[in-house]
Amino acid sequence: MLVKWLRENTVAAGLLAVIRLYIGYSWLTAGFHKLTGGFDASGYLANAVANPVKGPDGSMVYGWYVSFLKSFAIPNVDIFNTIVPLGEFLVGLGLILGCLTTAAMFFGLVMNFAFFLAGTVSHIPTDLFFGAIILFAGFNAGVFGLDRWVIPFIRKTVFKNKKAVGNNA
Repeated sequence: MLVKWLRENTVAAGLLAVIRLYIGYSWLTAGFHKLTGGFDASGYLANAVANPVKGPDGSMVYGWYVSFLKSFAIPNVDIFNTIVPLGEFLVGLGLILGCLTTAAMFFGLVMNFAFFLAGTVSHIPTDLFFGAIILFAGFNAGVFGLDRWVIPFIRKTVFKNKKAVGNNA
């Protein structure tokens, strides 16, 4: 019932737009400051490896993630120095404009989980909660945004041949 309301109700679309703008501003400004102020993830990654998330017994909780950081992220830090600020900025832009909203929120949640696995807490639990609401709402989260026109255009142009193929079968 709640999911139906989130996905179909106009009042829900308005509330989702407010949440979307709030989260989008946070992502956009974080990415913008990293893009314009210089960003180097090497210290953050090294700290995440040196101080992994530990359980009550003192053992690493996400050992597989620490291994990923050691073997892939740190040796390829230049890739992360580009994709993190650009990704944050684009997630924020997508959410603020309401353009490809569910895709933007999905990638925002992926980044939030990556930061969370590295041991950063900050406002991430709140972002995960509101992000899940936006993701569950689907198209309705971007109705008061560019998705009102972008999504129907994509459905019409990209998926038009699938209907034709289905009719011929």
